[in-house]
Amino acid sequence: MDTTLRDGEQTQGVSFTGKEKLQIAKALLQALKVDRIEIASARVSEGEQQSVAAINAWAAAEGLDDRIEVLGFVDGKASVDWVVRAGGRVINLLTKGSEKHCREQLGKTLEEHVEGIRETVAYAQQQGLLVNVYLEDWSNGYRDSPDYVYALLEGIRDCGIGHYMLPDTLGVMTPDDVSAALGDMVQRFPELRFDFHPHNDYGLATANVMAAVKAGIRSIHCTINCLGERAGNASLAEVAVVLRDKLGMELSVDETRIMMVSDLVENFSGKWVADNAPVVGTDVFTQTAGIHADGDQKGGLYITELRPERFARKRSYALGKMSGKASLTHNLDELGLELSEEDQRKVLQEVVKLGDSKSVITADDLPFIIADVLERRDYHYVQLKNCYISSGLDVDSTASIRIEIDGESHAASGSGNGGFAAFIDAINMILVKHDFRMPPLLDFEVHIPRGGDTSALTEAIITWDLEERTLKTRGVHSNQVLAAVKATLRMINMRMHAVRSP
Repeated sequence: MDTTLRDGEQTQGVSFTGKEKLQIAKALLQALKVDRIEIASARVSEGEQQSVAAINAWAAAEGLDDRIEVLGFVDGKASVDWVVRAGGRVINLLTKGSEKHCREQLGKTLEEHVEGIRETVAYAQQQGLLVNVYLEDWSNGYRDSPDYVYALLEGIRDCGIGHYMLPDTLGVMTPDDVSAALGDMVQRFPELRFDFHPHNDYGLATANVMAAVKAGIRSIHCTINCLGERAGNASLAEVAVVLRDKLGMELSVDETRIMMVSDLVENFSGKWVADNAPVVGTDVFTQTAGIHADGDQKGGLYITELRPERFARKRSYALGKMSGKASLTHNLDELGLELSEEDQRKVLQEVVKLGDSKSVITADDLPFIIADVLERRDYHYVQLKNCYISSGLDVDSTASIRIEIDGESHAASGSGNGGFAAFIDAINMILVKHDFRMPPLLDFEVHIPRGGDTSALTEAIITWDLEERTLKTRGVHSNQVLAAVKATLRMINMRMHAVRSP
């Protein structure tokens, strides 16, 4: 069960719009194929109710409405009516799984709390809702007073509840704790259907999921990209691959769509995934050490079950000071380039030299490195001779440029809603006369060194859509617009070379 849209939205600074929630819900159920999703808490706001209603209406039309769940409270009719008005089918009732919460937060005895739960469950069922219950703070409740937990379940086990959801609300459990506690719950209440809802405060969420499944749990709660309050919930990507690879579990999740949904949630949430995050991180299928690239080339010696192809991704081999001949060969093959042994030695020497100076080297830099090492001028078809860019408040930016194409001088002026847009407008006026069409821009990144001051170099990385593949080019300059200009000129020269070379 994915709770990105409910528990994940409790991440500091995250608030999805109604339209974003609907798109994420569709992606989770139809693309990623999770079994259930929890999309909101009842009684939050009128806008939230409208978002829930939109998701429920879509789900009903697709025959998926019994897989949409909303958190509710033991508040008589209020939460139930809220869910019913939003077109919901399933309510997840938040009960108190620890005696301390029941006594100090609610100010009630166990018997009073059980009576309230039973009344709310009965009313929900009268309104046609399916009911699950959370035992909030169950992990601490079981540790401090297991008899309270047992008595609570005894008091509601005959209510027709679907799932009894056991959260490690504060992420305090270890795998040993999970194994013992959940093993006891499953053995003591064999007819009840338990879910485990882990949090990641100690970085143990995925390990705790393994322990829960070994103890007999068959419903696990996750979020995309580990979103959630404090350190977040269990990562769906990690849980899915661990359960398949390490415990041999069968899951409905379509692994080839994990990256797509991760990107979607990343963009909508504004919370960026770490480059080394398992499965979905940018760098997790990149080999850096030359010895690893050599081993893969000679026999897949550094390849595991966690292959990038499972997730519609590709393995790459980084270029830098630790690169070896195999790293270079992999990248040359990817670009369709062939070099003699001697030329490869020279290029590798330059790659290591650049890497030692902390330069970022990408596969798309290779043609320029090769051209420089071999003292060729094939990549200087277009040269920028002069560029003046002006920007101001509430006015269009302007750019005046002079470039040389094959030694012939051309000048143009352009305008746009920013300095880079103005430059593109100007250079397009010239390139169109040379039958060159600018490819669409897919992504634009700007980086400066950590701790850099106002005079720090700026790195602009632009990703272009070349139809047959994507191309990423980089430019470095103290002015971020001119860094982007340099990245653009690199792309233009590479494309011209591709057209003109035999």
